[in-house]
Amino acid sequence: MPQTISTANPYDVIIVGSGAGGGTVAYNLTKAGAKCLMLEAGGWYDAARDSKWLEWEYNAPYHGGGNYTDPQDYFLAAVGGWQVAGEPYLSAPGTDWMWFRSRMLGGRTNSWGRISLRNGPYDFKPHSRDGKGFDWPITYEELAPYYDKTEELIGVFGSAEGIENLPDGKFLPPPAPRCYELLVQQACRKLNIPCIPSRLAILTKPLNGRPECHYVGQCGRCCRLGSNYSSPVVMITPAQMTGNLEIRTNAMVREVLTGPDGRATGVSYIDKTTRKEVQVKGKVIVLAASSCETARLLLNSRSSSSPNGLANSSGLVGRYLMDTVMSDVSGFVPKMMDLPAHNEDGVGGMHLYMPWWNLQEQKRNELPFSRGYHIEFGGGRRGMPMPGILSGTEQLVGGGYGEKLKQDCRKLYGAFVSLHGRGEMIPNKDSYCEIDNNVVDQWGIPVLKFHFKWGQDEILMARHMQETFQEIVKAAGGKVFESAGPERQWGISAGGQGIHEVGGARMGDDAKTSVLNSRCQAWDCKNLFVADGAPFVGLADKNPTLTIMALAWRTSDYIADQVKKGNV
Repeated sequence: MPQTISTANPYDVIIVGSGAGGGTVAYNLTKAGAKCLMLEAGGWYDAARDSKWLEWEYNAPYHGGGNYTDPQDYFLAAVGGWQVAGEPYLSAPGTDWMWFRSRMLGGRTNSWGRISLRNGPYDFKPHSRDGKGFDWPITYEELAPYYDKTEELIGVFGSAEGIENLPDGKFLPPPAPRCYELLVQQACRKLNIPCIPSRLAILTKPLNGRPECHYVGQCGRCCRLGSNYSSPVVMITPAQMTGNLEIRTNAMVREVLTGPDGRATGVSYIDKTTRKEVQVKGKVIVLAASSCETARLLLNSRSSSSPNGLANSSGLVGRYLMDTVMSDVSGFVPKMMDLPAHNEDGVGGMHLYMPWWNLQEQKRNELPFSRGYHIEFGGGRRGMPMPGILSGTEQLVGGGYGEKLKQDCRKLYGAFVSLHGRGEMIPNKDSYCEIDNNVVDQWGIPVLKFHFKWGQDEILMARHMQETFQEIVKAAGGKVFESAGPERQWGISAGGQGIHEVGGARMGDDAKTSVLNSRCQAWDCKNLFVADGAPFVGLADKNPTLTIMALAWRTSDYIADQVKKGNV
């Protein structure tokens, strides 16, 4: 049993996690005057000092060929990845689940794609439209002011399009499309598919002391200058400057502590550097550790009054886990062969994308699946060629070596496009996580066991993605290079592979059918709040990070108000 160290004076707020939700809460509550403690399971990360920004791909092991343990360690600002040493997780038989964790200050906000899409009015009331899944206890109109505030703080480029269920926001100017993006856009026009400027949290104009992006294109490594959004740069640093934020890194939280009245009194964590247990007291506890980690914490926080875990009187903690539906197609476009050298620099992501366009009631009823997806795509000569980048192209040129191989590589490099579907998952009762009491991590904390299942709607959506993407490639004058058919379930991704896992502590109007109320406050524990993806009731085709931040901003405003009124 590790030695336990307790702190005497309670903090106003303890925030578990430092990513999109935790950073937002810290930013708002410290500015409101609250004395906050932030606990991060990973180490300190300073983008200006620690990022591998501006390092060339050929400096990577095997020159980026991928023949080493985890290429993401080099190409992303991420500590951990799909596996974290000493911190296992389990999958039930028949479950193919992947869980990406980044143990560092700011978590995955250092390496995410920065796609920032608002949920629309339909996304908050899906059950009312098709009878599947659940309605959120809030509307788009209630969250819209917080989307505004978030976008104005972090900086999101885009364009006002007035597209159904794709709310326009507070946008910076979008960057100009690249050559291959214009080619795909032309193909989409032939098919009557909108192809519009994407919406990314990357600055195209200076904002709040941060410079505009100058198109290095390595955003996944985090931006040393702060031109793209990450929690440490945009939110945590300003919070520290108030003098109201203390940060403890390498703090692996074990459980939320409660008193005889069922209220949260603090948290217990393992100091990873000393392996000692530390207990800290807080008047308000905010869990923002990521959806699955938050569910794990609640389930491990057992007491005589909460034998099945804290805030779990409904039995729904860990339930209705969701992830983004994904399926991909790549194509070869002869028009793009032998292109002269030209500048395809840009942000570290797409300049254009295709939103879900088939929302009208008439067309929606023609589809064999419910809900929808958007399309992200890449291609061209972005970045330097690396080993393996033209793997499989011998079928196009007949193979070769020596001078012919060099000529073929020059001819083919940049002549490919890849299309990636990102679709909505309808929550189902077969997808959840639970504690496995027979296995603990290296810190002695019981681990999660995952159960996951795609529904028929998601599988048919993946089929539609495959068919649509192949049409786009052909309309661009190309031919399909890689695709998937029914033998591979239309290329549908593994659960968790989208790194958009949400749910596990859903919000609602009834304590019997939800874990949190509409303000992300636990029904069973009034001074406990959740500010990550766990409160999500559904997962639209939109990437969830912007909605996590908007919800966290709304929740932190509510916490400040309730503290003033003496209600928490």
